Amino acid sequence: MKKMWTAVAFVAALTTVNVGAEQRTTEWREVTIPAGTILKVNLNTGVGSDTSQIEDPVRGTLRSPLTVRGITALPAGTAISGYVTDAARSARVKGRARIAFRFTRIDPPGPDDSTTIRTATVARIAPGTKKQDAAKIGGGAVGGAIIGGIVGGGDGAAKGAAIGGAGGTGVVLATRGKEVRMGAGTPLSVRLSQALTVRVPVR
Repeated sequence: MKKMWTAVAFVAALTTVNVGAEQRTTEWREVTIPAGTILKVNLNTGVGSDTSQIEDPVRGTLRSPLTVRGITALPAGTAISGYVTDAARSARVKGRARIAFRFTRIDPPGPDDSTTIRTATVARIAPGTKKQDAAKIGGGAVGGAIIGGIVGGGDGAAKGAAIGGAGGTGVVLATRGKEVRMGAGTPLSVRLSQALTVRVPVR
């Protein structure tokens, strides 16, 4: 009988130790990340003006930990997700390619589920091609003038320039401008638009 009570006491003591340890490991504190904080993000899904569509999912991870008053609020590798808000291919006449997205959810470590966040929009616009277009048109006009001058003198040069210029314009109209793309692994600096409160373990 004495041995049985000793065994029961041992089990009870062991259970108390385990419960105590579990309680110690589940102590959390709230940390608020203020609006305006910059999140250093690596893009996990590539996006592009000619490959993405509005509402396509976008995912990334924090490439460095985020600390608030010396406390690590979000460790490196924290998952972040959102969606494409704008995507447009370059036009043949005018209109530069563009791609834009924002992040709307973050999955912090710990017992909490992923939570809603609000960030500024990340947007990229393709560089303009006006100078290149002018060079194509001008180059066509010069070439036409040279050929026209050889064939028909001064009057032929003028006609050749007009024809050559028209040919250069045709090249521009037939050629789209540059697209804009961001591949997986692209580093981003994303501004938090609204304060975010997360729970972190007490150490």
